[in-house]
Amino acid sequence: MIGGGLTMTIAIANRGEVAVRIIRACQELGCKTVLLHSDVDVKTRAYRMADKTVCIGGSSSAESYLNIPAVIDGAIAGGAKAIHPGFGFLSENADFAEACLRAGLHFIGPSAKAIRQLGDKVNCKQLAQTLGLPLIPGYQGEKQDVPSLLKEVERIGLPVMVKAAAGGGGRGMKMIRSMADAGELLESAQREAQAAFGSPKVFLEKLLDRAKHIEFQIFGDASGRVVHIFDRECSVQRRHQKIIEEALSTSLTLDLRRKMGEAACALAQAANYKGAGTVEFLLQDDLFYLLEVNTRLQVEHPVTEEVMGVDLVKAQILTAMDQPVFGPDQMLVPRGHAIECRIYAENPYLGGVPSTGKLGMVEWPEGARRRFEYGFEEGDEVTAYYDSMIAKVIVWDETRIRAIQKLDRVLADSIVFGVQTNIPFLRKIIADPDYIANRVTTRWVDDKHSQPLAIPQMNERQKKVFELAKKRYVQPVNAEGNAKEASVFSNYWRTL
Repeated sequence: MIGGGLTMTIAIANRGEVAVRIIRACQELGCKTVLLHSDVDVKTRAYRMADKTVCIGGSSSAESYLNIPAVIDGAIAGGAKAIHPGFGFLSENADFAEACLRAGLHFIGPSAKAIRQLGDKVNCKQLAQTLGLPLIPGYQGEKQDVPSLLKEVERIGLPVMVKAAAGGGGRGMKMIRSMADAGELLESAQREAQAAFGSPKVFLEKLLDRAKHIEFQIFGDASGRVVHIFDRECSVQRRHQKIIEEALSTSLTLDLRRKMGEAACALAQAANYKGAGTVEFLLQDDLFYLLEVNTRLQVEHPVTEEVMGVDLVKAQILTAMDQPVFGPDQMLVPRGHAIECRIYAENPYLGGVPSTGKLGMVEWPEGARRRFEYGFEEGDEVTAYYDSMIAKVIVWDETRIRAIQKLDRVLADSIVFGVQTNIPFLRKIIADPDYIANRVTTRWVDDKHSQPLAIPQMNERQKKVFELAKKRYVQPVNAEGNAKEASVFSNYWRTL
């Protein structure tokens, strides 16, 4: 429990849109904020919004956001009593949670014990097995040498997924389709796992190649009760990374939803889970299998908030204060449909190559039940040091088809000058008949939409917009320089 009431200071050990999201929740609760940032994250929206800022290191994550002593020292220097880790970085690091407590800081999240029990993929599956939950055939053993792992691959049968035990997000994940490549892929997965999560430990799973990705939002409150706040569908993925998420899933029957929700709560309850978390499943042929548990806030949490009428970040903070969140008789009833898409700074005409640089004009088309979460504004610089996501667009409507229509209009009217974005790619995805009919699987994007988009031609109206943009943002240097700088505007007229 955090002392000091609702006026305490909370350090935010993260960046970008999630840092902004946490700051907003703190402001509503009357809490002061300290942003712990790297030296290249000075020109960001969160930096300008925080009550205090403390630079904790250099541009690389290892120097700053993954540097536990630097994060702890920065929080103490800023006068914080608690740390919110957001998602990514140290959010699922049990050692960090323990270090916070040793330093007299409250970690806003589950206990270190719960993180080790559920956040470690191997430990989680072992607990699930004791509870009789359905698991994907695989290997979660301690033998981590490549020859032993190769024998397990042969036993399971190709194709097989290799995954990092200590984290997720697609890092340390490899797909083995041939025994000839298996050894090299195993070694590569272990190297990536070590670099991303500080542990080379991996586990193996049989690949389900027609599966949907369904996850349940769970929450353990201060009383020790765990509830689920319904489900999300996150099947639209590219290279194992989610890009579009929805709530609720239209793939579930009432019976499946009940069974999966009960399984999610049973697993969290067994680990004495406290705070926000997500239990992820794969669904194939009307059978579901536990995938993993994320012991933190999810990137896609806003779609749950929109259909359920809850604020998960405030709920996290209140729970850390030992304050009630959901009443014992409160009925959480979903309403309507919400969709989120992630806006990345990347070139969709070059297959998603990251796009960096200073942002020009940024404009999000506000309207009823349109929500924009972003960490960068005009004049800020998108660097190559971190994930290229710059914003999230979330819409809500009474039905799924109307939510899709609204999302397309919102994306078409969104303007981001200075870098390329994946907006044209997202619009192509949501216009696909397979997406509209919800016939997608986790392999769908890679199988059907893996090629770069074709560059369209400008019509006369778009040419005029393009020329106006150049006059406003491109300084007269020389013909060669102007041509180079003008190229950054090519993303915007394509969305008009």
